[in-house]
Amino acid sequence: MEEIASGLWHWTARHERTGGRVSSYYLEPERVVIDGVIPREGLEWFEEHGEPRDVLLTNRHHDRHAWRLRDAFGCAVHCIRNGVHELEGRGPVQSFDFGDELPGGIVVYEVDAICPDETALHIPHYAALACADGVIRGPDGGELAFVPDRLMDEPDQTKQGLRDAYGSLLTLDFDTLLLAHGSPVVSDGKTALRAFVSNST
Repeated sequence: MEEIASGLWHWTARHERTGGRVSSYYLEPERVVIDGVIPREGLEWFEEHGEPRDVLLTNRHHDRHAWRLRDAFGCAVHCIRNGVHELEGRGPVQSFDFGDELPGGIVVYEVDAICPDETALHIPHYAALACADGVIRGPDGGELAFVPDRLMDEPDQTKQGLRDAYGSLLTLDFDTLLLAHGSPVVSDGKTALRAFVSNST
């Protein structure tokens, strides 16, 4: 667990289905988990730092350990409305729409392009933007990138759609970029995203 800003925690864990390492975040004062997996320290870590009340998914594929967190702490699990169908039968879900304000003062923005339920979550209190699968980064840092072409239905069209979507989000106030796949960009995140929009191939 790493506190990347006061009250904002990041950690990685191995995804049980894909085998890759994924990133999760906890807004400690707000008691909000984003794209949550159980950290190496276990559920006991949350018992020491404040039990979460809400788990937010940046797209329908990122429920990860949301249900284990719900079972342990009674969290509400939140997913964008047009992705809720994917979660049917896994547990109760509270749906939200683009433009909604979620717990923690988090505002939902539409990304689409790579999948219809792809979102970006703007977190004003931390000057942060959380992204799902549209932009990734290596676990040890490096430049922002797209997922491999084999994971896109129409790579050229998808990439342009993502550039357009993220370009429109550059008007938001953020400095930290929270990625679901890869290490976060803790400072100059907007600069990094702007470069990605301009130079990515």
